[in-house]
Amino acid sequence: MITGTFTAAIALTASVAASLLALGGPAQAADPVKLIDVIELSGPGAPAGTNWKNGVDLAVKEINAKGGILGRPIAVTHYDSQTNPGATRAAVQRAVDEDAYVVLGPIFSGPISASMQITQRAAVPQIVGGEASAFTKQGNPYIFRTSLNQADAMPKLANYLRDEVKAKSVAVVWINNDFGKGGRDAIIPELQKRGIQVAADIATESGQADFAADAIKVKNANADAVFVYLNEEESARFLRAARQQGIAKPIIGETTLLGAKVIELAGEAANGVKGHVGLLVDAPKPGFAAFGKKYQDAYGFTSDHNGIKGYTAVYTVKTITERVGKFDREAFAKTLHGARIDVAQEPGILIDTKWLENGDVDRESFLVEVTDGKPVVKATLPMINP
Repeated sequence: MITGTFTAAIALTASVAASLLALGGPAQAADPVKLIDVIELSGPGAPAGTNWKNGVDLAVKEINAKGGILGRPIAVTHYDSQTNPGATRAAVQRAVDEDAYVVLGPIFSGPISASMQITQRAAVPQIVGGEASAFTKQGNPYIFRTSLNQADAMPKLANYLRDEVKAKSVAVVWINNDFGKGGRDAIIPELQKRGIQVAADIATESGQADFAADAIKVKNANADAVFVYLNEEESARFLRAARQQGIAKPIIGETTLLGAKVIELAGEAANGVKGHVGLLVDAPKPGFAAFGKKYQDAYGFTSDHNGIKGYTAVYTVKTITERVGKFDREAFAKTLHGARIDVAQEPGILIDTKWLENGDVDRESFLVEVTDGKPVVKATLPMINP
């Protein structure tokens, strides 16, 4: 455990130590390849960041047990971004100064936007968990996603509201940060293109504890459906408030609203919630089921989508580095642009994934409904450009 300026966690994993011993002891072992994970371990993003960190550690342990990457074990260090843009910038700068091969994280879009110029200037690849559409529009050749861009998910949700829910009007509830504003700005035009009226446009705050007033506004709007785009804990609080106000209209959202942590915190209030999910351990993919069991066995709770993102981020580093054939950051970034990794090639990627030239990803996704406290997949949606 590392401590210091940053709240930090694991430095050299037990699996690295095992790998070093397997290679004949530290003096003879290949130098570890350094991954530095800048992630939300405190503040509002802690539930998401903890899942991501666990996924990273699980992948590192597996890869090291099989000999590492090109014969080198992985050494991973986690620095706490504190869900704060300033702390994130400091942690990313420290990662660059410490010669990280690849920087992993963070998840929250605001801290990503505030820090990604540091890795770009240093020509260090950065694989993040954020969904806001803005940061892959800036021409940064070193930034890569692990999840779908929210701008790609919103047309699928708008179609669902029009074709399946038959909604003529929707109340939109969003969190006033880069993630929430990006989602709000992406869904409203898609609703309007389909002739769906925005009956209410309600901004809430990060860390907000009481959503009673917002639920009353939603109820009074009398829309055919409610679209919710909040972070994990705020989503759960809103769902409880909405049920307390007797809101019975369909509540629709994106990946975060249907996450394991939201379902756990919201309890009965989560039942009936529907939406679009990019990554889910309950999705009908063998790799997800196997990952979900390993995660549950290791940590004692169900992984949400962020655990999958952290896990696949490390397998992305492994696969692309092996394609390059050496540890070369510039070649890594060039190779990942336009790359496709299929499960048949690397099972650790869990779902066939393609990276676009701007660092976005394209893959299958899922329509889900929470039933009896569990997310149930109702349909699988194809890649946008397979």
